[in-house]
Amino acid sequence: MPEATTLAYAREMDARDPLRHFRDRFFIPQHNGQESLYLCGNSLGLQPKTAEAALKHELEHWKTHGVEGHFRGDLPWMDYHKFLTEQSAHVVGAMPEEVVVMNTLTTNLHLMMVSFYRPDANRFKIIMEAGAFPSDQYAVESQVKWHGFSPEEAIVEVQPRPGEDTLRTEDIIATIEEHGAQTALVLFGGVNYFTGQLFDMQAITETAHRAGAYAGFDLAHAAGNAHLKLHDWGADFAVWCSYKYLNSGPGGPSGAFVHERHGNNPDLPRFAGWWGHDENERFLMRKGFHPMPGAAGWQLSNAQIFSFAVHKASLDIFYEATMPALRQKSEQLTGYLEKLLQGLPAGRFRIITPADPAARGCQLSIYTEQGGKKLFDTLSEQGVIADWREDNLSGKQLPPGEAGVIRVAPTPLYNTFEEVYRFVELLGAA
Repeated sequence: MPEATTLAYAREMDARDPLRHFRDRFFIPQHNGQESLYLCGNSLGLQPKTAEAALKHELEHWKTHGVEGHFRGDLPWMDYHKFLTEQSAHVVGAMPEEVVVMNTLTTNLHLMMVSFYRPDANRFKIIMEAGAFPSDQYAVESQVKWHGFSPEEAIVEVQPRPGEDTLRTEDIIATIEEHGAQTALVLFGGVNYFTGQLFDMQAITETAHRAGAYAGFDLAHAAGNAHLKLHDWGADFAVWCSYKYLNSGPGGPSGAFVHERHGNNPDLPRFAGWWGHDENERFLMRKGFHPMPGAAGWQLSNAQIFSFAVHKASLDIFYEATMPALRQKSEQLTGYLEKLLQGLPAGRFRIITPADPAARGCQLSIYTEQGGKKLFDTLSEQGVIADWREDNLSGKQLPPGEAGVIRVAPTPLYNTFEEVYRFVELLGAA
């Protein structure tokens, strides 16, 4: 093999990649007539080439059958959510009856907290990571207020230690144990959007349960990225979006996981809708809610067929590629990116994502305190599509555009080792 820092090495790795043919199943955005370096699957995944056919199939189905499309054809709309369960279960490591595709991410997060954040005078706290995605922060704050508690008292955020960028698992565990008697819910992201840190969800879940609290996760940056085992880890619930690593288009539908020990408990409080009602009685139009077993019992309304069709097109690719194989390539791709970045002159930037592959997914967050946005813009002008986020963790009061991270996420379905090499080459030149 050639030296790892050479273009020849990158090309050799691509030639040996057993997943290389999946790249041809996606449309790559163009820049000046050439394929861009698209390293932004952590923000919006690329369009599968099968998405258009999937949409046209449903449009034709609607044109041909009208309302009867709910019951006719190979994919009748009445059951459409069922055509996504096996693939979704594979992506998040669950049993098929533990997952359902419905709504959008923050809506599902609120629905899950209706069931799993049931505070009282003794247990009312929610423990979460500091610097969680703003939507999660807003959802938690509003839920706490809805129940009559003060966010300052009820929300406990776990901070990195002074001088550190990411959280230590032992500090998360210690915080849960410290507040355990007052904690109703432990709610973490699977991967922190800013730092790219992948949390130890099994350890968090086990500690929350020992404390008598529920454990839930927002997997927006973990689903389709990390190798998840929600059922085995015993998480109580999880939610995720589909437009990032799952390549299902802007505003794509969300998924939800409810562990089987809760899914078959009809007495668990929830907000109800008719699509979560017993499907054998749904069209009898009677009063009295009787939930479907499993996660399907949390559905409110019938499926958004067109967005579900695109989501299915992508999920079918994941099911074919398999998450273990994708994760294996991901560790190689991101590890290669890290190695090349470490070969650049020190001082201009640093990687704040954990070095341990088990503590990160695809993404590396490249942090800079000087001219970060200008550097990002220079890369963009040369065909790099990545992501810039202002510093929200360090507490330093620097002018906008100076301090922040360039988030780079080489995704295993469509990114290559040569693309990683060329990105670092451009970064070094910039």
